[in-house]
Amino acid sequence: MTNTIPMDSWLRVVDDEYLRTFVREGGASIKFAVTSDELRGRLAGRLKALCREANYTFVEMDAARLRAYMPQDLFFNLAVQIDWRRLARQAILNMAGRIGHHVDGIDPRAPENVFSAVATANGLDAAFIMNPIWRRIQEDVFKSPRMVRDFRVAMSYLCREENTSPGGDYYGGKPLVDWLTGAETRIGPLRPFYIYSQINRATGRAFIESALYWIHFVTGSGTVLMLDNSRVMLARNPKDGKRYYTRAMAVDHYELLREFIDGTDRLTGALMVVATDRNFLDEGARSRGYGIYSALRTRVMNDVRDRNLINPVASLVRLS
Repeated sequence: MTNTIPMDSWLRVVDDEYLRTFVREGGASIKFAVTSDELRGRLAGRLKALCREANYTFVEMDAARLRAYMPQDLFFNLAVQIDWRRLARQAILNMAGRIGHHVDGIDPRAPENVFSAVATANGLDAAFIMNPIWRRIQEDVFKSPRMVRDFRVAMSYLCREENTSPGGDYYGGKPLVDWLTGAETRIGPLRPFYIYSQINRATGRAFIESALYWIHFVTGSGTVLMLDNSRVMLARNPKDGKRYYTRAMAVDHYELLREFIDGTDRLTGALMVVATDRNFLDEGARSRGYGIYSALRTRVMNDVRDRNLINPVASLVRLS
């Protein structure tokens, strides 16, 4: 019988060894958790609670609703769960704090103009604080080598739009948010921002890496992504209106996971938990388990096993 570890015990290790230190300091890790259907729902709830306590961003993804073999779909799913305006306002407050302005008590979620709020808090005219903050945005965001060119341009303009948008229902950064979330795939609306490329299969993973860096850079904590890929394991199409994965799609999904594992050092402040079911461990030739893609299997399988003890920091754990 294969040994399992209680979910609560594993989550304590995740919290102590990863969220409190390693991930918060910019590290990244990818874990595979084999669970039952019922336990996956509880796992998502517990991870979300941990993120709320530690000021992490929690992103939940489900292979039944998105194409888990397409990196751009993962990015769009991440993007729709992010408050991009709040991040831009927080980034502005961080920049203002670094150049010596008082920003305590200014809520980045407030609808007021954040530049005016900083100016008021410091007894200054808003026009006076704009230039030094904008220079920091240029140096730390626009020129950052940690983000792909179009993403960092978008983040710079999102910060700028927090001052140029007059308020009300109008928001000048809406074309950028629509592009990030996949609501608008045309490039035409982005030309005023000097962005000319699409977010697609070739660029999706780089945009995920950039977004994770941006979240860590702004919040100082990081991101926990939970991907439920149990749907990929279905060998027969249940025809229930949700996504079905052919063998080729399953292989593409495993290849994408393998690329994330091999590129873990390119992820910043991130913990990715792939929640799956026991069929993932099936190595049969006709299955949808990781046996059909040996490059992933060799990266997550446990080379050394103890009969009685569980390694809670292993790449793959079986939860009970």
